[in-house]
Amino acid sequence: MEFSHVSVLLKETVEQLNIRPDGIYVDGTLGGGGHAYEVLRRLSPKGRLIGIDQDADAIKAAGERLLEFGSRVTIVRSNYCNMRLELQKLGIDRVDGILLDLGVSSFQLDSAERGFTYREDAPLDMRMDRRQAKTARDIVNEYSEQELFRVIRGYGEDKFAKNIAKHIAAARAIKPIETTGELVEIIRRAIPAKVRMNGGHPAKKTFQAIRIELNGELEVLKNSLDDMIDLLKPGGRICVITFHSLEDRMVKTIFKTNENPCTCPSHFPVCVCGNKPKGRLAVKKPIVPGEEELTKNKRSKSSKLRVFERI
Repeated sequence: MEFSHVSVLLKETVEQLNIRPDGIYVDGTLGGGGHAYEVLRRLSPKGRLIGIDQDADAIKAAGERLLEFGSRVTIVRSNYCNMRLELQKLGIDRVDGILLDLGVSSFQLDSAERGFTYREDAPLDMRMDRRQAKTARDIVNEYSEQELFRVIRGYGEDKFAKNIAKHIAAARAIKPIETTGELVEIIRRAIPAKVRMNGGHPAKKTFQAIRIELNGELEVLKNSLDDMIDLLKPGGRICVITFHSLEDRMVKTIFKTNENPCTCPSHFPVCVCGNKPKGRLAVKKPIVPGEEELTKNKRSKSSKLRVFERI
């Protein structure tokens, strides 16, 4: 299957990067190379882009798509949490811009055998990096009922999390849960019929939660953003596209803390903590897709772009 992924908020993201033709840019979630292609188009022969992704299929697809840019592009198979280390290996200590397009790609969702989608029956996998041993099957069958509740409630924000965890525990006591289809059916039985009729797909939130837990998505984001801001040159920008409220809240909080890191009590007349701002919010409110993009790409519906500029 060909790697295809419609890049969300493409024009807006490239514009917000304020690209310097001779600059160095990092796409920490390279995917099929859609955003990277538009960045590279705006770079001079002296400019450079480093693309990072942990998915072998993405690496292959992006390599082919970006071939025309020759030595201006370097592709690395890694997680963006290793960005500083990977850049050090390339002799780079500061960059002019960083881009993250979080979540799961269209290709991963559309490749049934990857186990990300609840719409087709396939082995429970959901690994973004298939070098990883642990899969979604391990979480579903080996986490305690209480741990499953924590994951589904915390990362899926599903109000039926307790009942879903209970049903999963009961089903696997009879036999291991092996496929996405089996899991969907168990979740369906755990949610009241009235809710199933009126809401979206009953398994959507649970699948999202298991995927986030398996790939450590929120943990990686939380532990990486401050470091990425430190990697920026003065005037450099980081653009982050999120797809659900937990990610967006985290990005918003970390950006605001870097804009105003003072920890002094509000009644202090002057700051004595010594914490200095690292930059500013380049846009006060998140940028969201316009009507045209929403019509062309339904998966862009929940996307939000936040931008931070280093000082």
